[in-house]
Amino acid sequence: MGTERWLALASLAALAGLLGGRIVREEEAGFGECNKFFYAETPPAGLAADSHVKICQRSGGSERFATLYSTRDRIPVYSAFRGQHPGAGGAEQRWLVEPQIDDPSSSLEEVTEEADAISSVNNLGSRQALNRDYLDSDYQRGQLYPVSLSSDLQMAASTLTNTVPMTPSFRERWHMNLHSLMDRALAPQCGSVEDLFILTGVMPSDHRVKDKVTVPVFVWLAACCAGPSGWAMGFVKQTQDSDIIEDVMVKDLEKLLPSNPQLFQNNCGETEQDTEKMKKILEVVNQVQDEERAVQSKASSAPLSSTRNQRSALLSPEVLEESSSSLLGKLLGFIVTPFIKLAQLMCYLVIGILKYVVYILWYFTIQVINGIENCLYHLGSATVSYFVTIGEELVSIPWKVLKVMVKITRAILRILCCLLKAVCRVLGIPVRVLVDVATFPVYTMSAVPVVCKDIAVGLGGTISLLFDTAFGTMGGLFQVLFGICKRIGYKITFDNSGEL
Repeated sequence: MGTERWLALASLAALAGLLGGRIVREEEAGFGECNKFFYAETPPAGLAADSHVKICQRSGGSERFATLYSTRDRIPVYSAFRGQHPGAGGAEQRWLVEPQIDDPSSSLEEVTEEADAISSVNNLGSRQALNRDYLDSDYQRGQLYPVSLSSDLQMAASTLTNTVPMTPSFRERWHMNLHSLMDRALAPQCGSVEDLFILTGVMPSDHRVKDKVTVPVFVWLAACCAGPSGWAMGFVKQTQDSDIIEDVMVKDLEKLLPSNPQLFQNNCGETEQDTEKMKKILEVVNQVQDEERAVQSKASSAPLSSTRNQRSALLSPEVLEESSSSLLGKLLGFIVTPFIKLAQLMCYLVIGILKYVVYILWYFTIQVINGIENCLYHLGSATVSYFVTIGEELVSIPWKVLKVMVKITRAILRILCCLLKAVCRVLGIPVRVLVDVATFPVYTMSAVPVVCKDIAVGLGGTISLLFDTAFGTMGGLFQVLFGICKRIGYKITFDNSGEL
């Protein structure tokens, strides 16, 4: 049991590098990297709802087509892709599920097989269709974007988010119509298949398979050829087996869909559409319709023979002949059937083992390649860092030399300034002495009048001081005598006021 689980994980690891489907978050504009599959990189307006999930379908590390998935109906609303020439087909289909639709917190970011997602995805099948929803029913898984329309062989691993319930006959004719329209009508009338934008969608009904997966009322296709001579066409095919594909204008197709959406921005350049190319497309569509009517009439005329042909594909002609002729043939067929089933089982086991071996070898090859790439990356990074460091040092050498030269120049200038100051000071001493000697007579002669003036002022002051002293002394004596006389009682009277 452990070996089987390890082989399954190894196969998933090998497949994860080739297949993927990224759920586009609400905050992202449009479908992210898958906007390139829409005309003017603008998804249809008016078809979004709370129950719709935007998926960017990836394969081989590249974006392949975009899908708007309805978790309420568990079928896609539409798938968008660019025109391509039909591929060879014939590859084995591997129906995968999107883990993050049912479990947004799932660690599985890539599409995976249902059996491997059961143990790791919570609420698996609560919001999307599973393989078991189609078992024991009258419906098959019909792809809106058939694998056979893509030249990418890795698209053989299909996702259930790109499928709707279809009856076997309707599924066969719908895919045949898509091939005929793409190969004979749409692609030849568009200058380049890269300029051809295709939308394939469904109109849900009230009928559900096992009360889970909604059966469509009709499927539709809208084509837009970009360019100066572009055009736009629509096609509708009812899910009733008796109906054929009908051509309609894109505006009429939009009226048949809920909310009357706008499938292409600016109606795919409506004012510049080439009517002549549209007429040629309608001629080819008429041929396709005539061919389908012929197929339907042939199928209705021989229903019994077609049933016998389907049964004859399971047994050999001898067994069928004997089973129709006698009971011995039926008994022989009953005996041979277990051995045939056993042989089929052995072939399946051998093919499965070979697949797992190839997956394991591929996984180890990828690991070895990744290891070599890591080594080369680190070696290249170290080499680049070494040369970058050396280059930085070489570039910085002239700058460092320039800084040294500037410092040397500044030091020399400072030395010269100091020398000039010393010379000036040395030369300044005799100059000052000479100036003082030359100015001494001038200062001496100019000082003589001042000195004479000072001497005269001094002499005048001395004489004035002597007079003041004499008169002051005499006045004092007279005052003393006058006071003594006054005390004794004699009164001196002066007849003349001018005498003492």
